[in-house]
Amino acid sequence: LKLWEPVVVLEQLGSTLFETALLMVVKDRSVNATYPDAHLSREDSQQKAITDFYMAYNLIIRLLPILPALLLARLGDRGWRRAPIVVPMSGYLLSRLALLLVVVFRLPLEVMFGAAVVFGLSGGFCAYWPGVMTLASLGSTATDRSKVMMKVELLYGAAGLVGSLVSGHLFLLYSFSLKHGIVLLTVSALLHLLCLIHSIFLLQVSVCDNCHLIPPAYSEAPAEAPLGKDMVNVVLLFAAAMLYNSAVGGAIDILGSFVVKEPLNWSATQVGYGNAAGFMIFLTSFVGVMVFRRCVSDVTLILIGMLSFASGIYFMSFVTATYMFYIARVLNLFALIPMPTIRSLLSQQVPASSCGTILTSLQLALKFAGLAYIPAFTKIYQRTLDWFPGFVFTLSSVITVLGMIPIRYDKRQYMRIQVSVGTRQTGSKT
Repeated sequence: LKLWEPVVVLEQLGSTLFETALLMVVKDRSVNATYPDAHLSREDSQQKAITDFYMAYNLIIRLLPILPALLLARLGDRGWRRAPIVVPMSGYLLSRLALLLVVVFRLPLEVMFGAAVVFGLSGGFCAYWPGVMTLASLGSTATDRSKVMMKVELLYGAAGLVGSLVSGHLFLLYSFSLKHGIVLLTVSALLHLLCLIHSIFLLQVSVCDNCHLIPPAYSEAPAEAPLGKDMVNVVLLFAAAMLYNSAVGGAIDILGSFVVKEPLNWSATQVGYGNAAGFMIFLTSFVGVMVFRRCVSDVTLILIGMLSFASGIYFMSFVTATYMFYIARVLNLFALIPMPTIRSLLSQQVPASSCGTILTSLQLALKFAGLAYIPAFTKIYQRTLDWFPGFVFTLSSVITVLGMIPIRYDKRQYMRIQVSVGTRQTGSKT
């Protein structure tokens, strides 16, 4: 109970409950939205209101944490490893309490923009997730690091699955004195409070004695030789991660709005089940890594995951019934393999003292990419509602395919490095 696992589980349980509640509250508050100048139908007006809210909200929570996350990462690399977890947890708790107040006192939905600012100034997910990944990396050996990264994702997914399955049912709990969502948000806030308490008083930092983040084979080479090659790998991995994250993030941001409109028109319970299907991908991706790792390289694993997402999200473009939605999610079985594997490969390019900084730099690069893809996907979705609402999912599939190009080049680069290292080792033995 003194490791990072309870932090991941408690935070994700609380967050999945919160996300379901937020979507349903936004949907309810957007029912009477009107745009007289746009000549939209009532449903299209509601969709525009929902997507406009999420566009602004997501931009705040993804971009405002940039500077705080950098400061927390530097603090973590100087020995305060719990700081990138404890500080964001405070922001998580306050933002959950804010939505609870919005529901209880019927406050304006715009209050959540203020909550998003508080969340962002605490570092948010941008600081929290690299902090967890850093703790996991420092407690493992280089050979086990990719497996440990996937274990983090597995716990994250399992907690999200459980939270999603119960979130819709908790949201619908209602009495004369308790409105829809109050029980759900109270449980969410309590889970984040427990997570904060654990992070402050119980979380311990364990560092493996043999957990060098650069494999021994690389360290035997002259410093100048691998440095340039490592930097090429870093750039390629960053490019692939940014393209893939933009494709995934843009599509998933729209997916919530997509399922609460016709022809699906999901209730809170169905939204929870749909989210649970998404979190099942964490489990299937973990199994995929365990199976495929025996016969393919990390780079090939990334390509398999990208292909899985590209096919599933393309099918999502044509979903008109609930069963079709779940077929699309089945095609996404291995879609979550790429990002933890990319993080694992990145961690092998830097010394342990810079692990937190490089992982946070990647997270920040993904946030900056949000400046482009969040408004772009939102506006494209709004303008294609009339003739092809699923167009954004097709676009996401195309961007994913483009993200496979740097990975293919990185694979050739990686093979050249391995051959070079092998040659040097053979020469030293003779």
